[in-house]
Amino acid sequence: MSSSPSSIQIRPCLAITSGEPAGIGPDIIAQIKRDNFDARLVIIGDQELIKQRANQLGSTQQYIDYDSTQKDMAPNLLEIMHVPLAAPCEAGELNKDNANYVLKTLELACKGCLSGEFDAMVTAPVQKDIINQAGIPFSGHTEYLAEICGVKKPVMLLTTNRLRVALATIHMPLREVPDTITTALIIEISEIVDHDLRSRFGLENPLIKVCGLNPHAGENGYLGHEEIESIIPAIKILQSRGMNISGPYPADTVFTPAALADADAVLAMYHDQGLPVLKHAGFHNAINTTLGLPIIRSSVDHGTALDLAGTDQANAGSLMAAIDSAIFQINCKNNNPK
Repeated sequence: MSSSPSSIQIRPCLAITSGEPAGIGPDIIAQIKRDNFDARLVIIGDQELIKQRANQLGSTQQYIDYDSTQKDMAPNLLEIMHVPLAAPCEAGELNKDNANYVLKTLELACKGCLSGEFDAMVTAPVQKDIINQAGIPFSGHTEYLAEICGVKKPVMLLTTNRLRVALATIHMPLREVPDTITTALIIEISEIVDHDLRSRFGLENPLIKVCGLNPHAGENGYLGHEEIESIIPAIKILQSRGMNISGPYPADTVFTPAALADADAVLAMYHDQGLPVLKHAGFHNAINTTLGLPIIRSSVDHGTALDLAGTDQANAGSLMAAIDSAIFQINCKNNNPK
């Protein structure tokens, strides 16, 4: 007896952007083995570049043109949504003429997720400075995707193994951070983290531990007042609303194994307060997930590594972990539609 159309289970469809063409994005994509993932994988980028880099690195993976009218594809095939390069590309050699190409791949993936064409997007690394050199203001994936989605406050969450680190502030000069840390910001960020840990990661009552901004979490005002004036009031308000949140903790002790034993996530106040610890803990297995968006987006935790492009030395572990995480988040979201 054959299955009715409604009983056929369609695998999730992921868009994978190929990143800076001169970097290791095409290299790590060449290491994807389609049958390792229970999902349909669509690479967005220049078809000839992707195939050329794959051949250069000895990949035997088969590629076909992406067909949006097809609901699923054979498990041994990777699909490519072709976006032509604006200028020829050599591994390791940046060219600002390809900046719009990079952004176009992100736009197609993001808008495809918003329309329901894709269930999630996974991003290879981009080179921020070359995009800015092309005259395009660009501070990072997180902010760019938030703008397309119409979201004012995206949250960066990096994970490796059981360690999850969210950031209260993202890509800004360190001197601007203290003025940015407000009670309202901590409340907003924490609520996004709590919501998405529940809906995307299947945690029923996640415990969030909040870092202080200053050494020793301000030491009762002797080393700074941000904890007293902004962070502690935010934590008390969130606790009164029933959130499982505590702190502020000194950043030099909250990441010890004993302190992390019962934590589901740590909220760091700025980029380099939390991410060096996480990347030390699992650089090639860590991933970046953007919370607060109406779409699922995961990414590698590293840069373009121009010196490794085309050398067969790039480690694809983070990309594979990002794909796995995107599939996991899709399944959690489907089981927790709210």
